[in-house]
Amino acid sequence: MGSRNTQLHYGSAAKFFHWITALFIISAFALGIIAGNSDSSTEAGLTRLAWIYSIHKTIGVSIFFIALARIFWTLTQVKPTLLNAEHKLEAFAAELAHWLLYISMLLVPLTGWLHHAAVEGFAPILWPLGQSLPFVPKSVAVAEFFESLHFVFTKVLGVTFLAHFAGAMKHHIIDKDNTLRRMLPGQPNLGAPPITPHSKTPMKAAFGVYAVALLAGSVLGLQTHDAEAVKKLSSVESQWSVTEGTLSISFVQFGGQVTGSFEDWTAQINYDETEQTGDVDVTIAITSVQLGQLTSDALGSDYFNSEAFPTAQFTGPIVATDLGLMVDGQLTLRGVTLPVQLPFTLNMTDGNAVAKGKARIDRRGFNVGDNQKTEDNIGFAVDISIDLTAQKNAP
Repeated sequence: MGSRNTQLHYGSAAKFFHWITALFIISAFALGIIAGNSDSSTEAGLTRLAWIYSIHKTIGVSIFFIALARIFWTLTQVKPTLLNAEHKLEAFAAELAHWLLYISMLLVPLTGWLHHAAVEGFAPILWPLGQSLPFVPKSVAVAEFFESLHFVFTKVLGVTFLAHFAGAMKHHIIDKDNTLRRMLPGQPNLGAPPITPHSKTPMKAAFGVYAVALLAGSVLGLQTHDAEAVKKLSSVESQWSVTEGTLSISFVQFGGQVTGSFEDWTAQINYDETEQTGDVDVTIAITSVQLGQLTSDALGSDYFNSEAFPTAQFTGPIVATDLGLMVDGQLTLRGVTLPVQLPFTLNMTDGNAVAKGKARIDRRGFNVGDNQKTEDNIGFAVDISIDLTAQKNAP
């Protein structure tokens, strides 16, 4: 048996690509199902889940490159004739499934890879390269878009794979023909089946199916969160009003830096530029945290426990020190209040103030991630950063 295809038989190279791809697809689906039903509430459980996802992603990227090699090889080969060309509907379905599988083997792992590149931390690909991709920003919106496409495309792949398998079994068990044997080792005696041309209609139909899948995934991925569905924090009266700014957090997970932000928070700021004194009272809506694919876990009872503690608060006086300005404050999180000092820089221009600062806390002090007793999964240190512009209100 040679490596190249003939009009009647598949060569050894085509058979290798077929079976290694099938093995990897089954493995990736199995790992995805296992991961979706895994308990990550304990340190051991989170470690196990991360490894499952890492293997799943690594297999997925491998499928992508194998698919590229397989398609390149296929383009250089003769395509064996159909053995059931006289059954037009069955032949159409078989060729449609082949085209859908080829497209899926590229788009399913690619969208999963793009989603991985757009998020931070958690379950790295087990290769030295590929954690990030050119032109793919670290963005929650981008990650959710590709996650939605990946979700829809995997359904197309799953249904097609099962249909392809069912068709092969039907040929082998019911029809008792050589369709499956032709992809097994050796060369079955096929006699002399007619040489029939391959129609382009199944290829066009496959691209049509994926056009619909792309539209469905795009609509799902572009759906925005209904701002009216979430109760926003009430505005507060303040000597200084924040016109724009970010309140972000950063920590290490599985050796990678994870950065997120709170989208809803209020700040009551009083400050006398001459005396360099004042005070702040900041309220943070915990449910507004954005941490990409980690968001839902972060809001759970093991971490922020947003259901029991929907807000956090940081209050304290603004004081001038030898090193600059600082809020000598108290942070209340998960019902625990601890002292937190936030040094910051302040630039004043025409009644506008730009403040930037960073504080570091230990998550253990606030009972965040109590099940993570070591830093193997999640670091103890959490950096809180502010970057805001405020405008002084008229007296």
